[in-house]
Amino acid sequence: MDMAGDTRETIVIVGGGICGLAIALALHRKGIRSLVLERAKTLQATGVILVHPNGWRALDQLSVASYLRQTAIPILSGQFISLDNDKMEELHIGKEELRCLKRTDLIKILADNLPPNTVRFGCNVLSMEMDPITSSPVLQLEDGTSLNAKVVIGCDGVNSKIAKLIGVKAPTIFNLLTIRGITIYPSAHKFGNEFKMIKKDDVIFGVTPMTTNRVFWFLTTKYISESDPKISKSHKLIVNAACELVKDFPSSIKEMVKNCSPEYSHFSECLKLQTPWDILRTQYRVGRVTVAGDAMHAMTPFIAQGGSASLEDAVVLARCLTGKTVVGGPSGGGSKMMVEEAFDEYLKERKQRVMRLSLQSYLLAKTEETSSKFIKFLCIVLMVVLFPDSFIHTRYDCGSL
Repeated sequence: MDMAGDTRETIVIVGGGICGLAIALALHRKGIRSLVLERAKTLQATGVILVHPNGWRALDQLSVASYLRQTAIPILSGQFISLDNDKMEELHIGKEELRCLKRTDLIKILADNLPPNTVRFGCNVLSMEMDPITSSPVLQLEDGTSLNAKVVIGCDGVNSKIAKLIGVKAPTIFNLLTIRGITIYPSAHKFGNEFKMIKKDDVIFGVTPMTTNRVFWFLTTKYISESDPKISKSHKLIVNAACELVKDFPSSIKEMVKNCSPEYSHFSECLKLQTPWDILRTQYRVGRVTVAGDAMHAMTPFIAQGGSASLEDAVVLARCLTGKTVVGGPSGGGSKMMVEEAFDEYLKERKQRVMRLSLQSYLLAKTEETSSKFIKFLCIVLMVVLFPDSFIHTRYDCGSL
């Protein structure tokens, strides 16, 4: 849909990823209209999302969980294997729901449940300023449009423009890289319903069954400073780099990497994380503008909570906005004070939650990144003391809409 001149909207969500679409759907379930601005020409999604029980609770609230359960098998057990000392131990995943979903499946079901014209494509936000009279945020788009909104929610990812515009500090960078892929087996694979984590030297390799013939895998290791900058653009180079890193792993792992589907290979250097102390001291709100998802709490993949935490954000934010701003009708919006109070309630609840997720992610990432035995030991001790149950975060309940 083309826009020209000045346009007025009540609730504008910047970013049409998992978090942005989930917030729009949560608001829609409560009878509140929103507009999602996506800079791409179509919905974009690559890779997978590992959804823990807390994420499924949020998806149940959004009324899309039943469809998604049909797209992926449940993970029923886990195993950690150290090739350095031939140690093997069970990972106590628990009896609650855990599945690995294709991001495209999740994005599609969220978008399909939204009213027509909720998402506007090709809308790149260049800047934002506050109207001097109404204090409302005004978004300047690349096509020359000025979009006047009562409420702006930035869901535009780890490099969020909205977060930067309201003064949120950029995430901390870790000298770690990750390679991810999906391997499709013509007949059923042999991993059943078990998640595996295998470690050798500085390489961690994870295997997660998605369906009976599809497996998601990932590896993390220390950043290779001499790596070819073209790797991320070439499936062949990505697979070659991964094969080199797993050359001393079991043959089943080497074959899995070698046979990775070209469209699902992905290479990322320098993982990013919003540290717990930055989360603690950041306001995350200026007037009626706030952020959610990776724009608020970028996480390393070590506890696989980035996606599920974003789904929680959607439920909590919609609940807070509904409680403060809906006075009837589909538009919502409420007064300036009511919106700000709603955002403050949302941030108070979410900051307590994501700070602990961030701390756990930070300690795990630091353990893998550091070469100092003392720092590694200190991180392990803190993990044991602060997170004796390493999966307790998956049992969190974000509540109902």
